[in-house]
Amino acid sequence: MSADVKKDLPRQRKQGLIIKRLPDEVLVYDQDRDRAHCLNQSAAAVWEQCDGQTTAAEIARSIQKQTGATVGEEVVWLALEQLGRDHLLEESVHWPASLPAMTRREAVRRIGIGAAVALPLVTSIIAPTPAQAATCLPSGANCTSDTQCCSGNCTGMGNHLCK
Repeated sequence: MSADVKKDLPRQRKQGLIIKRLPDEVLVYDQDRDRAHCLNQSAAAVWEQCDGQTTAAEIARSIQKQTGATVGEEVVWLALEQLGRDHLLEESVHWPASLPAMTRREAVRRIGIGAAVALPLVTSIIAPTPAQAATCLPSGANCTSDTQCCSGNCTGMGNHLCK
């Protein structure tokens, strides 16, 4: 198999991740970047099949077979783009020129708002490091800048307090 073809075979990243599978989602904590990701069922179904051997078209067919829902290859590519952007794949993959690219918004328009719930979604947050989490000031504490406050809001005239 050529290197170009291999690049289009997504492989999930496993190193530096803590993975918790729940009934309706998969939670992934990236220890290298201190980011937490929540993959909805659709995104998780795609990510779980990223073994470096399976194409996006094969992933779409497999999910369709498992769920009975119509899953287009474009939906798989939406998930792969998000997973790559969030560093949950070994290497980012690129939308093939043979398929018309689309955004989540375009996907909702094409398949309808009712089916939008089935679109893959990766929600991410930056988790504070233990040192950052332990060093913020609580509401009502004296402060000199927003970064000192847990709320990120240091306000007041003369005498500044964390909100």
